[in-house]
Amino acid sequence: MARAQALVLALTFQFCAPETETPAAGCTFEEASDPVVPCEFSQAQYDDFQWEQVRIHPGTRTPEDLPHGAYLMVNASQHAPGQRAHIIFQTLSENDTHCVQFSYFLYSRDGHSPGTLGVYVRVNGGPLGSAVWNMTGSHGRQWHQAELAVSTFWPNEYQVLFEALISPDHKGYIGLDDILLFSYPCAKAPHFSRLGDVEVNAGQNASFQCMAAGRAAEAEHFFLQRQSGVLVPAAGVRHISHRRFLATFPLASVGRSEQDLYRCVSQAPRGAGVSNFAELIVKEPPTPIAPPQLLRAGPTYLIIQLNTNSIIGDGPIVRKEIEYRMARGPWAEVHAVNLQTYKLWHLDPDTEYEISVLLTRPGDGGTGRPGPPLISRTKCAEPTRAPKGLAFAEIQARQLTLQWEPLGYNVTRCHTYAVSLCYRYTLGGSHNQTIRECVKMERGASRYTIKNLLPFRNIHVRLILTNPEGRKEGKEVTFQTDEDVPGGIAAESLTFTPLEDMIFLKWEEPQEPNGLITQYEISYQSIESSDPAVNVPGPRRTISKLRNETYHVFSNLHPGTTYLFSVRARTSKGFGQAALTEITTNISAPSFDYADMPSPLGESENTITVLLRPAQGRGAPISVYQVVVEEERPRRLRREPGAQDCFSVPLTFETALARGLVHYFGAELAASSLLEAMPFTVGDNQTYRGFWNPPLEPRKAYLIYFQAASHLKGETRLNCIRIARKAACKESKRPLEVSQRSEEMGLILGICAGGLAVLILLLGAIIVIIRKGRDRYAYSYYPKPVNMTKATVNYRQEKTHMMSAVDRSFTDQSTLQEDERLGLSFMDAPGYSPRGDQRSGGVTEASSLLGGSPRRPCGRKGSPYHTGQLHPAVRVADLLQHINQMKTAEGYGFKQEYESFFEGWDATKKKDKLKGGRQEPVSAYDRHHVKLHPMLADPDADYISANYIDGYHRSNHFIATQGPKPEMIYDFWRMVWQEQCASIVMITKLVEVGRVKCSRYWPEDSDMYGDIKITLVKTETLAEYVVRTFALERRGYSARHEVRQFHFTAWPEHGVPYHATGLLAFIRRVKASTPPDAGPIVIHCSAGTGRTGCYIVLDVMLDMAECEGVVDIYNCVKTLCSRRVNMIQTEEQYIFIHDAILEACLCGETTIPVNEFKATYREMIRIDPQSNSSQLREEFQTLNSVTPPLDVEECSIALLPRNRDKNRSMDVLPPDRCLPFLISSDGDPNNYINAALTDSYTRSAAFIVTLHPLQSTTPDFWRLVYDYGCTSIVMLNQLNQSNSAWPCLQYWPEPGRQQYGLMEVEFVSGTANEDLVSRVFRVQNSSRLQEGHLLVRHFQFLRWSAYRDTPDSRKAFLHLLAEVDKWQAESGDGRTVVHCLNGGGRSGTFCACATVLEMIRCHSLVDVFFAAKTLRNYKPNMVETMDQYHFCYDVALEYLEALELR
Repeated sequence: MARAQALVLALTFQFCAPETETPAAGCTFEEASDPVVPCEFSQAQYDDFQWEQVRIHPGTRTPEDLPHGAYLMVNASQHAPGQRAHIIFQTLSENDTHCVQFSYFLYSRDGHSPGTLGVYVRVNGGPLGSAVWNMTGSHGRQWHQAELAVSTFWPNEYQVLFEALISPDHKGYIGLDDILLFSYPCAKAPHFSRLGDVEVNAGQNASFQCMAAGRAAEAEHFFLQRQSGVLVPAAGVRHISHRRFLATFPLASVGRSEQDLYRCVSQAPRGAGVSNFAELIVKEPPTPIAPPQLLRAGPTYLIIQLNTNSIIGDGPIVRKEIEYRMARGPWAEVHAVNLQTYKLWHLDPDTEYEISVLLTRPGDGGTGRPGPPLISRTKCAEPTRAPKGLAFAEIQARQLTLQWEPLGYNVTRCHTYAVSLCYRYTLGGSHNQTIRECVKMERGASRYTIKNLLPFRNIHVRLILTNPEGRKEGKEVTFQTDEDVPGGIAAESLTFTPLEDMIFLKWEEPQEPNGLITQYEISYQSIESSDPAVNVPGPRRTISKLRNETYHVFSNLHPGTTYLFSVRARTSKGFGQAALTEITTNISAPSFDYADMPSPLGESENTITVLLRPAQGRGAPISVYQVVVEEERPRRLRREPGAQDCFSVPLTFETALARGLVHYFGAELAASSLLEAMPFTVGDNQTYRGFWNPPLEPRKAYLIYFQAASHLKGETRLNCIRIARKAACKESKRPLEVSQRSEEMGLILGICAGGLAVLILLLGAIIVIIRKGRDRYAYSYYPKPVNMTKATVNYRQEKTHMMSAVDRSFTDQSTLQEDERLGLSFMDAPGYSPRGDQRSGGVTEASSLLGGSPRRPCGRKGSPYHTGQLHPAVRVADLLQHINQMKTAEGYGFKQEYESFFEGWDATKKKDKLKGGRQEPVSAYDRHHVKLHPMLADPDADYISANYIDGYHRSNHFIATQGPKPEMIYDFWRMVWQEQCASIVMITKLVEVGRVKCSRYWPEDSDMYGDIKITLVKTETLAEYVVRTFALERRGYSARHEVRQFHFTAWPEHGVPYHATGLLAFIRRVKASTPPDAGPIVIHCSAGTGRTGCYIVLDVMLDMAECEGVVDIYNCVKTLCSRRVNMIQTEEQYIFIHDAILEACLCGETTIPVNEFKATYREMIRIDPQSNSSQLREEFQTLNSVTPPLDVEECSIALLPRNRDKNRSMDVLPPDRCLPFLISSDGDPNNYINAALTDSYTRSAAFIVTLHPLQSTTPDFWRLVYDYGCTSIVMLNQLNQSNSAWPCLQYWPEPGRQQYGLMEVEFVSGTANEDLVSRVFRVQNSSRLQEGHLLVRHFQFLRWSAYRDTPDSRKAFLHLLAEVDKWQAESGDGRTVVHCLNGGGRSGTFCACATVLEMIRCHSLVDVFFAAKTLRNYKPNMVETMDQYHFCYDVALEYLEALELR
């Protein structure tokens, strides 16, 4: 029947499956249905309408479109489109395979679909989901049958629901009948096997595999149905057999939202198959909730804790990983982790990293997202190197612009860094103060201008790169600012000595020379005069002086005249400010207009009349005239006009008579009374201005003098002249004159004869004394110099009182350097002659301004270096006695012998090279000058200040020359090329005492000097000298020369070396390295004199001692002086030569080649049965004999009262000359520590030897380590040794850190074995943290027992040496502090062994004696005992044997 709503039927099946094919349950809707299985169904509560149950029999009045029978029906025309109605069967729970059949029809007259019949299977009361089967359309008025193969079994239960859905046409009928349950498989629908759960990680692909059994229709469709109703078509169906097939359902990138129950559904018109529900389990990969924790950070590592206790997602966790990247970096790395902590290696310093933890569960895609990141930064690392490429961009006089290579992160290794430019320079002057400044550069700067500098100064610059973890200092580079005009000469430095017609003026170099002084300009003019004849102001005159001439004598001046002098210096930039001074010349004695002695105007027995002429004043007017009468005595030496002494004390006749004097003033006349010539009568018995003119006695002879005096400003000048002679009256006039002349001639001849006799006697006495001395001794002994008698001195003083002040003033002058003290001729003024070469750079009493007799040249004809007669050679066996006697001689010693070199020398002017040629005349040294080959461009350019010097039995073996100045560098290399020289010996530093001593005439790499190319091939640096190898090439020549330069750097700036050990080794190295067929050896210092001469004398005397067994130092020096002036400059150098030759003769040659060492050593330790001694013991005794003890004066600082407590023993003190004074200030002005700087073989001041720190000196010890950049400490004693006066306490922290005064010492790490304990400390100045820290390794040697002189094991000691050497190489070759109990024997043994091993590595030589002697030159207690000396040889042998085994 037609109703507006649908019918819903609920069928409940009571399963009681018989063995027949009758349904186990069902519903046919007939009235005669089986009452045992009632047909129960229900309709849904919220349907739009209900299904209608109808029974249509034949004859019933019903629509003809409906079939006959009882069934459920829906009339679509009675319902609206889209309305639904459901029939719900009760829950079914089957244990085995079963099949549900039902019949249906869908019909509409017009063929349109009345609606859709759908079948749903709801499991366990779950959601309805999608229809497992549906049918639509119009299929005729007949019934159709379909089957449901539901594979849901107990304990699960399900319900079957039929749904009618009205179509939009809503016409026709939907019928449902015969719903039956059978206990056998369906024939028309396949049965699915059990569908299993699928577990997958989120984001991964899932797949359900549905296995079905039965016969599938061609129109069969397979779906994967989600519980919520979504259908997924099968990706493919594979037939396994004719009744079994497999449907695959892939699910792509499933997530948590796809997690649900799924079942397989097959659909066909004949029915549907439905599998059980299986679960798609979607697991979320695990992710940590919290970021990892940072445990510790370093420059290149981070140690973290994973912190994975709390996670988001699902477990179990099967793998843990660390993912890290630079913050905001494009890359990431992943490391697997097994523990809860992990260390990330090889990170970049001072870099921010993001670190996350990855967790993984089983299955593909089981790795979760990275957890929250830990953002952490590594520490800074020490810079890899200092900034490099420091060079100048612009140099001016007072500023310097520098540039360097920009710094990258790979150098700074930190983003927080600072570049400091530190520079220093010396102000010069008397204080010699050094200015030190450090300027912090702006970030990224690679250029800086240093301002407010001084002109022409060496500016020592270094770049320092610092970051929080360390610092790197670059090498110090020296630049020189440009020249500027010089400063003014200090007015107080102008000193002068005025004379009557000349002025000696001396000045000093400007305190601010601002460059090389090229000349001085002196201007002067008269501005005031007391002589009216002088025109003032006078013309201005100007003279120029060379840079080394800081004095001048101005001649032809007017007496009594004031002159204004201005002195100014000049550099290449121009003149500086002038210094002004006014100087007044002394007045001169008046002059008379008498050509010769005039004849008297008249004469009587008691009188004589003379003509008085007025005198002319010189610088002052005439003040008074005086007539002096002198009685002539027969034995008196007669005066000549103009050569006599005047009468300075006025005497009346009465006074002279009372005193028994022979002269008196007869008259004094006012100057105004004698304006023109007038007669005057002597003896007229008149009184003139208080002086009585008595009558003359007739029987006496008189000499009449006329004297004029000038007085001005307290100064008096006299001049007198004999104008007459009155003879006694008893003689006639003619015979009187004859007698007078005869008497004068006799006196003169008598004096000459007497002087000649005295001279002959004096020479004879000297020869006798010399012969006696030569016969008495095997070496020369000389007479004491004859001292000048008092009378002679007084006479000289009387004659030269005008010039004595000049002598003293000029003696103090020293404008030349020590190596430039050449002979000077002082004055070129008329009337003065030079006195000879001056050793000290000034005029002494023996070479004053007054002239003297010429001296003999110091050279001698014949072969050089032949023994002289007055100074014979000394046997080597007698040399020690000879030197001791010469040093202690009260008479003729080294001083007199040295001074004898200069007796008889003429003053020889230094020849200067001029652009237009050389000065003339040519001096006596020209025949030994080196003459350069002329050049086409300049044929006259053949001069160089160099001289040939003979060697031992080898002519012209040396060339002595001065250190090249900039203008002579090319000439220097021309000479080296021309003479085929293979060796150059340099004995000066480039700068000494703040002055340039020699220009750098070699390149740093390669450079052209004129047409000569010089290439630096190799540089070898040792402690006391440097060997540089050059390759010389010349344009136009195919030859290539190799030249070695031996640069001795240990000669002190003042005096001579303390010991000759290093210099002797240097000379031997030069001799061994110079080919026998090479050209001359070029030797230079600064001026090419003093030090150069010392070297040549030592070289020659060493050969003479070896070949002849004698030395002749005196005659060798004498001969050298004939070749080049001033070859030995000081007495100190002369004595040093003797001491050096003595040391060489006593010590001998102690170097042993490595390949001969074993055999030689065996011979050395062999005991001689006769002497019961060995060569080794004798060598040690020699070492003791040539080791002088330290004098008290040499240890004056250590002996100060305030320093006594800093010495462990007053018997072991360091000399002043090698003290390392403490630099860092802690408020205590005392900077002393008992320590000494000593050399290694290759490095100067490589070791600092000290004693074990006392409790009071521990802060000083760490200051010493820090101040001197010591990177190693070697400890050779044990703590708390019982033989110490004070306990040897631990002076380092372990572990932790400790403050020792200014220094903070932190223990970093340590290792130990049975021989050695090694510790690393970080030391920094707590008051200057910006300087960074110093990394120091402390080596505590354990194998040196107390009370033993030597270590217990040579092998262990070699291991110590190797470890120290290795650390020094790694740490940048800082200094090494070596200490034992008292800083003596043990420390010396370590230093000596280290030095010997360096010798072996560098030159394959062993010289234990040299190593010990060098150390003892600093401290005599180094290598104290014979056992320690022997041990050094043993260590060398052990080391060489170890090398053979490698």
